[in-house]
Amino acid sequence: MSAAKLFTSILSISRVVADFQSVGIRLEVGDDFEDYRRLRLAQDGRDPMYPMFDIAASYIDHSNGFWIAGFNPDGALVHTQAFRLLDMNEVTLREHLRTHRLKYITPGTSPEPDRTLFTGPPGLDVITGRVVYQGDFWLGHGRGGRNRLHFVPLLSRTGYEIVTQLWAPDYVFGLVPSRLAARGLAPRYGFTQIEPGVWRGPRNEITDEDTLCWLNAADIGTLLASEPPSISPATARRA
Repeated sequence: MSAAKLFTSILSISRVVADFQSVGIRLEVGDDFEDYRRLRLAQDGRDPMYPMFDIAASYIDHSNGFWIAGFNPDGALVHTQAFRLLDMNEVTLREHLRTHRLKYITPGTSPEPDRTLFTGPPGLDVITGRVVYQGDFWLGHGRGGRNRLHFVPLLSRTGYEIVTQLWAPDYVFGLVPSRLAARGLAPRYGFTQIEPGVWRGPRNEITDEDTLCWLNAADIGTLLASEPPSISPATARRA
């Protein structure tokens, strides 16, 4: 990345961080996944951590991952998202998910997860190279995190800015539960390619439905070249 692009990215992130501070949300970026695991395990009423970001189940540290957390004025966690760099230079996403499916299957959805595969999206055969997985995206309710949907694009954009500086990936992808994708949430994350898929068990039974959402490097560049929308306390109160 050139010095000019780096400076522009720093200004963009600074503006977004300041905007969230103005509505009572403090953003924190970290790469210690022991800390992230403690944050997540302290939450009540939320799905378990996926193995992809759980240091007890996967090798993840500053070299291949980072997380973003948001806290309200009381110090309560109101937002999470995490990113992981994957070396897929010699495999496609289809092959990667076949090998590492246990890290992506929603816990408890399949009685035989080791014999369950993700099928359907044509993007599975397109995505390869330097690939980043975005997951564990959550925006809570209550003070400082009232599930304000207009916050989602800015939160995702912050992650993409950091991803671009750190890794300059060929692709970024996520697996969004299809029930949420059907409500139009995937475009709010910034994804341009949205492809429904299903997890199938050994008898071809459907065990779960996820939508493959992804961007290529050009998509990310176009997104980050646009001016980020601004939020204000007055706008947040009306939401």
